[in-house]
Amino acid sequence: MGKIVLEWSNLKESLLMALSAIRASKLRSILTLLGVVVGVFSIISVMTAVGVLRNSIEEGIMQLGANTFQIQKFRGDFDSSPEDRRRMRNRKDITYEQALAVRDRATLALAVGIESWEFGRTVFWKGQKTNPSVSVAGENLEGLLTNDWTVANGRGLSQQDLDMARPVAILGIAVAEKLFPPNINPVGETIRVDGSLYQVIGVFEKKGGSLGGNQDNFIVIPIFTYFQKYGKAEKSMHIMVKALNKEVVEDAIEQSRAILRAVRKVAPGEPDDFAYFSNDSVVKQFNDFTLYLRVGVLLVSSISLLAAGVGIMNIMLVSVTERTREIGIRKSVGAQKRDILYQFMIEAVILCEIGGIIGIVFGVLGGNMVGVLLEVPAIIPWDWVAIGIGVCSVVGLIFGVYPAWKAANLDPIEALRFE
Repeated sequence: MGKIVLEWSNLKESLLMALSAIRASKLRSILTLLGVVVGVFSIISVMTAVGVLRNSIEEGIMQLGANTFQIQKFRGDFDSSPEDRRRMRNRKDITYEQALAVRDRATLALAVGIESWEFGRTVFWKGQKTNPSVSVAGENLEGLLTNDWTVANGRGLSQQDLDMARPVAILGIAVAEKLFPPNINPVGETIRVDGSLYQVIGVFEKKGGSLGGNQDNFIVIPIFTYFQKYGKAEKSMHIMVKALNKEVVEDAIEQSRAILRAVRKVAPGEPDDFAYFSNDSVVKQFNDFTLYLRVGVLLVSSISLLAAGVGIMNIMLVSVTERTREIGIRKSVGAQKRDILYQFMIEAVILCEIGGIIGIVFGVLGGNMVGVLLEVPAIIPWDWVAIGIGVCSVVGLIFGVYPAWKAANLDPIEALRFE
């Protein structure tokens, strides 16, 4: 027990002396820290920004709902080349009849939503109007379920609304708040879009934003009402399939692909002339897309930390030379080699840790600027914070070993003679 207390006392003394030495050479210490700060800042800021974007994307695509995937004409990935986009534009549209075939034949589907969209519309009500940024969705009954939309006020679509192509609409909360004062219930009111009048039958629950967009800035009308207004012949449908359960999602994807290939007469061996994606697949695409960015930042930051480590070793060697007499005095009054070793290694580690903490703080703030610009929640990447602190400790230990060893092995007599 006494030995443990003594060791702790020696470590505490070494820590205090290390802090005192750092304070005594503030400017030199700050200049030494800059390399560590830059290296850690680069890693943490990029990883924070990537984390913010990933969370935003995950929140955005979760509008599909659990166990749901979407089939559409265009591929919804992050790295389509111009040639890929040209080929996708030349694909045949997915027709409403083809979408019905998937709905009628997909035995592994709990629900199949069919929809089409118009973008950049203005909605009017009694002299009030929205910005020209509202989306209009034509939906079948299952579209609300597969999009994970919940009606908070009023009702959803009915079969009669579809069969009779009624001019009714359900508003996203952003549209309702823009048009109607708080004391007026939108349900029952009449709005105008593209010259057509629609009776409001409901308002959706708030969904929030994704990547700077607004998932609540839309209205839904029955799909046959949509066809009457915007046409049907040149519209490509989106098909959203909600599988029976999580275990059959992959089988449901394959079943839907097979049905759609058959009705679109895609020859065996030919690639699909449509695309499909799910929550998991989009997140995986994003991770793959950002992989090289993250690896590149890690390599550049590693070089920066290596240079910082060399700088720390140089400054520690200078410090050993300047404090040779101090080391001789400590040894002459009973300090052991390991006491001197601990002192200088602790000093190197503290230098690195101070730089690392500063780099982490600025990295988190810098990375979350992406979240501020895109209006998405900020995050703290605790895993990378821990990695940053660990890396700084390792750098301090590795590059502090030689100066500490040199200090510990100084001859006390020669050290006391040093001027």
